[in-house]
Amino acid sequence: MRSSTEANILAQNISVSHQTASTRFNVIDETDDYIVVDKPPFLLTHPTKPDQRTTLWKELHELLAFEIANGGQVSIVNRLDRETSGLVLVAKTSAAARRFGLLMQEHRLHKEYLAIVWGWPDWETKIVDAPMDRQGKHQPSAIWLKQMVHPAGTPALTESRVERRFIRSTSSGNHFALIRAIPKTGRTHQIRVHLASLGHPVVGDKIYGPNEQLYLEFIETGWTPNLERQLLLPRHALHSAKLAIENGQEWTSELPNDLLRFGDNCPAEQI
Repeated sequence: MRSSTEANILAQNISVSHQTASTRFNVIDETDDYIVVDKPPFLLTHPTKPDQRTTLWKELHELLAFEIANGGQVSIVNRLDRETSGLVLVAKTSAAARRFGLLMQEHRLHKEYLAIVWGWPDWETKIVDAPMDRQGKHQPSAIWLKQMVHPAGTPALTESRVERRFIRSTSSGNHFALIRAIPKTGRTHQIRVHLASLGHPVVGDKIYGPNEQLYLEFIETGWTPNLERQLLLPRHALHSAKLAIENGQEWTSELPNDLLRFGDNCPAEQI
């Protein structure tokens, strides 16, 4: 068993574009079968290229070196996008990996996210039952991975609840809301796509926010004052806040400081 302090000892900082991606993650819980960690934003969950880029997967291999040397493994159960922060469940044995994989397939791993979105929803609870597919299969898109709601897509279901509405004065708008999003399926970018389809995209989302060209601009130039004026945050405001499995085990994570600061000292309003 390890504390978050021990995990932090292994940490180092790397530069990703304009952002400094901390590899420091907190260990929330650990048993012989699994470890639950709180991932910071900008840290890749899993290697995507054969390079030396730091990832959560590599850091966990260092942290769990003893277990791996004795027949263990690192199997990330719920992979998060690079900019998404929050809870990640990791199996340490092949038996645990099979068990958690089955729970995922049968939709028995409960996940909740917190998202800061543009605008004030005129609803308190909303269920979006809208299939999703890769946008480039149906209409032009400069971003290969970009998804969209489309009737020919794969079924996707998300429940959303308004936690708070607040006002923050910005050059791009003043009304924002904190949303608790509960995905019932696990499609690529599902929460971001479904919230955008409701007219409430996630703040800081370079792909599904104001204009997908902002993502291309970011790839070309990195973070700039122009992007900051339009996106407000250097990453999409999405956080994996809760994981729970059928036998009653449950883990939670509070909003990280960058998202807390966005709503600090902002007057709350109710419709």
